[in-house]
Amino acid sequence: MEIRPCATHEIGKVLELWRRADAAPSVSDDEAGVGALLERDPQALLVAVDDGVLIGTLIAGFDGWRGTLARLAVDPAQRRRGVATALLTAGEARLRRLGARRSSAIVIESHAEAVGFWNAAGYARDGRVARFVKNLA
Repeated sequence: MEIRPCATHEIGKVLELWRRADAAPSVSDDEAGVGALLERDPQALLVAVDDGVLIGTLIAGFDGWRGTLARLAVDPAQRRRGVATALLTAGEARLRRLGARRSSAIVIESHAEAVGFWNAAGYARDGRVARFVKNLA
């Protein structure tokens, strides 16, 4: 398995994976949205590729102050094989290289397996803050 930045020609495969992995839909889940991410930060969207097949993703973004991890998604047929852990390890390493001293993970609370993964990885729910969202498009 290889972990590397996503190439622009793989955007369609990323979107397909997010659908298969039951990732919560977002307003930016389209070619233009993912393309804009790659244009702004070509290294932010990490993909796990096994034998030429895209099997996982993680966005590891850094705004100059804090790291944000989002869209950790693994093909259902490839789960429980270390793909998510490998993506997280690579994402955290990227954020450290960029100077991040803290990272937040965006996790859908109703996805029990996801919550369990992040807890096991050392992330704790921060009850002091809430995430507020507004679509701008």
